Amino acid sequence: MARFDSKFLDTNDFFPQMELRLISGELLRIPEGLGDGYGVFLLYRGYW
Repeated sequence: MARFDSKFLDTNDFFPQMELRLISGELLRIPEGLGDGYGVFLLYRGYW
């Protein structure tokens, strides 16, 4: 299994910073682009 880092996220851990290019061409910076409070982050790799 490929991992971004060798450590799994746990309760109260900060989400790692990353930049994602959206289908629209916009750049989404995580976690700044998600706003304040709680949220759900879902990555869908697609069907291969």
